[in-house]
Amino acid sequence: MRNQNLRILVQCAIFVAIGTVLSFSPFEMPLGGTITFGSMIPICLIGLMHGPKWGFGSTFVYSVIQLLVSKCFGWGLTPTVLIVCILFDYIVAFTILGITGFFAKRGRLGMCLGVALAVALRMVCHYITGVTIWESSMPDDWNNIWLYSLAYNGFYMLPEMVITMIGTVALTSIPQFGKLMKTAKQ
Repeated sequence: MRNQNLRILVQCAIFVAIGTVLSFSPFEMPLGGTITFGSMIPICLIGLMHGPKWGFGSTFVYSVIQLLVSKCFGWGLTPTVLIVCILFDYIVAFTILGITGFFAKRGRLGMCLGVALAVALRMVCHYITGVTIWESSMPDDWNNIWLYSLAYNGFYMLPEMVITMIGTVALTSIPQFGKLMKTAKQ
């Protein structure tokens, strides 16, 4: 049991590291936000491989790393706004990706639904901060913060969802990775 937990811990650490490295190569979207080269794929795979306990634990660690590598501390935010930003744009938004763990044994369709739900919930977190604390960042040609936050977050989160779903299905279709997934679920 102890060796198995150590093996899972090492796999989770490697996947968090891979996700972190992939998050450093973003493509800027016109309204803002960035599309990465599949940074959520290894993060979502943790939950799919090892269930919600390891999924949420690993995604919490990932959320703290994303917070630490962000520049949010240098944005000149008030303490209250900074706390809301830390919680909803980082801690909750990335930790929620661990929800894929509840779809660990539901086949390919369940895997896709789990990834879609996780990314959609992450988008909801970013949407909440968009309408509550980022209104002052809204361009002058927009007059509705609710619509602007939806557009801003949707234009980068929906492609991220597609990339994550396609990447997850593609990786798990590789026989060697499929074997790793089966070994992990035992």
